[in-house]
Amino acid sequence: MASQSSPIVNLATHLYRHAIGLATNPKHLRWLAPLLIVADAGLCALIIWKVPYTEIDWKTYMQQVSQYVSGERDYVLIKGDTGPLVYPAAHLYIYTALYYITDQGRNIELAQYVFGGLYLVVLSVAMACYRLAGVPPYLFPLLILSKRLHSVFVLRLFNDCFAVAALWIAIYAYQKRIWTVGNIAYSWALGTKMTVLLALPAIGIMLFQALPFGRALKSAALMAQVQIILAFPFLPANPTGYLLRSFDVTRQFLFKWTVNWRFMGEQSFLSREFSTTLLITHASLLSLFLITRWTQPSGLSLPSLARTLFQPFPPQAKQQMSLLVTPSFVLTTILTALAIGLLCARSLHYQFYSYVAWTSPFLLWKSGLHPILIYLVWAAQEWAWNVYPSTDRSSLVVVACLVVQVLGVWWGSRNDLAFGSLEHSGYGQTTSEPREEAKPIKS
Repeated sequence: MASQSSPIVNLATHLYRHAIGLATNPKHLRWLAPLLIVADAGLCALIIWKVPYTEIDWKTYMQQVSQYVSGERDYVLIKGDTGPLVYPAAHLYIYTALYYITDQGRNIELAQYVFGGLYLVVLSVAMACYRLAGVPPYLFPLLILSKRLHSVFVLRLFNDCFAVAALWIAIYAYQKRIWTVGNIAYSWALGTKMTVLLALPAIGIMLFQALPFGRALKSAALMAQVQIILAFPFLPANPTGYLLRSFDVTRQFLFKWTVNWRFMGEQSFLSREFSTTLLITHASLLSLFLITRWTQPSGLSLPSLARTLFQPFPPQAKQQMSLLVTPSFVLTTILTALAIGLLCARSLHYQFYSYVAWTSPFLLWKSGLHPILIYLVWAAQEWAWNVYPSTDRSSLVVVACLVVQVLGVWWGSRNDLAFGSLEHSGYGQTTSEPREEAKPIKS
C-alpha cells in the first residue's frame, strides 16, 4: 500500500514545492507580472463594457476647463456645478487635454479607456517598484483585485488617478536614483492634488541622506520651480486666490461622505478637539518614524544628523549613507508617510482608495505578517471601502487596517539596515582603525 501511494506523495510534494517556489521566488515575476497586467487589461475592458459609468465630478471638471480655455485666469472665478475649482494647475492642464481628446468631455467612453490605460501604466510602475524592493510574487495578485480601485479609475474618472500615477513614477525614479525625474514627477503629482503632500516628510529625509546637502537643496528648489511654472498663467490675475484655492488646508468635508471616522459620530467628527487630536497624532507618528526609522541609512540620531548641516559628512561616509538609501528604503518611507497621513486625515472619501490600494500590500508585507494574515487584512480593508454609504462598522475597519499597517511597518522595519548604517561603520566614533571602503549595496 505504501509503495502504491509513494508516487502520489512524491507528486504532491513536488507540486507543493513548486507552488511555494512560484509564490516566493522573485525570478518568476518576469512572467507573472506581465501575465497579471494582461489579465487586468481584460478586466478593465470588461468593466467599461458592462458596468455603467457613474457621474460625479467629470461634468464639473469639463465646465471648469471650458472657462479656462475661454480665457478665464482668475482661479477664484473658475467654477462648475458641484463647486469652485479647488485643485492646483496641473489638474486643470490634464483635464484640458482630456477636454480636447473627448470632444469637450462628451465622449465619456473614450475617457474611460484613457483612464483604463492610465490604470495599467500605474499598475506596471507599482509592480516595478515592488520588484525593486524585493517583494515576493504572492503579494502581486493583491495589486489587481481591488473592486474599488477599478471603480475609481474607469468608472468615476477622478483626478486622484493622475496624482497617484505621478507619485508612483516619482517613487520608481527615486528607487533608480534618477533624482531630477523623481523631483519633477513628485512636484507634478503635488500640482495635481494636494493629497500627495503627505509623502513630503519622507521624501525630504530620503533626499537629505541620499544626496549631498547642496543637491538636496537644489531638489527642493526644483520642486518649487515646477509649482511656480504650473501656477504662472494664473498668478498675474490673482496670486492669492490661486494659492488659497489650490492648497486650501482649512477646507471642511461633510460628515455624510466620510469613509473613515463615521464611527466617531457627527458631533465629535466636526469638533475642533478631534481635529486637533488628529493633527497632534499625525505629527507624533511622523516624529516617531523620523527619529527611530527614517534615519537608518545614517545610523545617527536626529540631532546628530542635523549637525551635519554645519559639519558635513566625510565624502566616504556620505557615499556609504547614500548607498544605504536602497529601493526598499525609498518605498517603505514614502508609503509609510502616505499611510500615516491617511490614517490621521479628518475625512477620507472613496477616491482616496487610489492612494491606499497599492500601498497596503507592501506595508503589510513589511510588517512581517504571515501571508494568510496579509490577505485577511487586505480583504477586510477592501470590504470596508466597498460599503456604500459607509457605516460605523466599515469606517472602524478602515481605520483599524491603517493602524495595522502603520504600527506594523514600524515594528517590522526595526532591524532594517542594522548592520549597514554609518553607526556600525564607525562614523562619529573616535578610533584609529581605518573604515572599510564603501561598496555598492544590492537592493
